[in-house]
Amino acid sequence: MAKTSWVERNKKREKLVARYADQRKELKATIKSLTASPAEKELANRKIQALPRNSSPSRVVNRCAMTGRSRAFVRRFGLSRIAFREQALQGNIPGVRKASW
Repeated sequence: MAKTSWVERNKKREKLVARYADQRKELKATIKSLTASPAEKELANRKIQALPRNSSPSRVVNRCAMTGRSRAFVRRFGLSRIAFREQALQGNIPGVRKASW
């Protein structure tokens, strides 16, 4: 089980990403624009750098929904490998069963 502080910190990051998503998208479009002048691009770049660091989507970590574990995350199910295996063996995940060959 992950520390609650790490899980809460990640939730805080998710909120910041959602709050600044539109602003970040507009600034990124300005930077990539072919019609924008170099001065406009520079200004947009400075504005992006002025945004909170945790508002970047790449700062959000995938975490297990049950345990909060960040490593060995199975994206399709939203669980860590350990929680996924436990749930699959108990039959709680539909369509998943232990392989045998």
